[in-house]
Amino acid sequence: MKSLIVLILLVWLVIGAVAAAQRGYFGDDRDVSCKSTGDTVLTVLAGPLNYAGVNPKIDCGDIPEPSN
Repeated sequence: MKSLIVLILLVWLVIGAVAAAQRGYFGDDRDVSCKSTGDTVLTVLAGPLNYAGVNPKIDCGDIPEPSN
């Protein structure tokens, strides 16, 4: 039973990674920022839901900067 759950989880994440790749989230020309990283992670985690119309986006807003 445990191995079945692990297999389902891996397939879920692979499908999400394929969806992120199809959206161009792994391209070299993308900026590395809170928004782009968050969008990529959410797309991978959403897995097959991406093909049901889910397009997860993140709004990083005002993230506090560390003091110097």
